[in-house]
Order: sequence, then structure tokens, then C-alpha cells
Amino acid sequence: MKILVDADACPKPVKEILKRAVFRLKIKMILVANTYIPSFESVLISSIKVLDGPDKADDRIVELTELGDLIITADIPLADRVIEKGGFVITPYGVFLSKHNIKEKLAMRNFKDELRNSGVETKGFPPFGVKNKQAFAKELDSFLAKHL
Repeated sequence: MKILVDADACPKPVKEILKRAVFRLKIKMILVANTYIPSFESVLISSIKVLDGPDKADDRIVELTELGDLIITADIPLADRVIEKGGFVITPYGVFLSKHNIKEKLAMRNFKDELRNSGVETKGFPPFGVKNKQAFAKELDSFLAKHL
């Protein structure tokens, strides 16, 4: 198992939690982004900068995903794609996504997208806070305990 991170929008506290888990458990992590990613200076952590363009990072994450990998992303369409390949997803807000709930989340995301496209204002993600950090850490620990 490896961890793949949709790093462009991943909050820094989540990356720090992941870094500690990677070092503690000696598992590999790959950060994928359209922009520069600061190095963690470790053989366990690598980064990939993809070309600019819509969904280039998402496409690379899907390409790298193997059965049992953990993907960190808030991108619901990306989550759907990696779950189809047998990956697992935890959002930076600490929500575990699986084949049991991803279609519902995708339908809600698409519905809200249609509303926005028709001019209705919808709420985005709330600011990332301490409770979100704690929820992510708890979900990650639970996942790793079950799968390692």
C-alpha cells in the first residue's frame, strides 16, 4: 500500500499528519500537484509535478493507483475514479469514501454543480480548522490500523 495525495488543495496540517504516519509506519507517499511541492527529504516521500491543465494531476493519481492504495483528496470525481480501481479515499476533512457512499457523494456534488451553473450560490468547503485536523487524524489512524 502507498498513499497518494492530491497535493494542490491539501491543507498543510494534513500533509504534516501524513508525514508523521509515513515515517512511523515506513510506507511510501507520493504527492501529486500542478505546482511546486516542497520536498520532505525522505526516500519514503516523493512528489510529482504534472503539466498544467485541467485534471492532469487527477489523471496521474488514477494512473498510479493500485488495489489497496490510500488516496487523500477532496475531489469527489477523482475519488470515484480511484475507488473504481480498488483504492480507498479519505478527504482532508476526515471523511472516508468507499464504494458504499461514493455514488451518493458524486450525485450530490453533480447536483450542486448544476445549481451553481444555473446561478444559485452554494456553500463550498468551510475553512479548515482544528476539528477538521482531528477528524482527519482519527480517520487516518483507524484506516491504517485496519489495513496495515
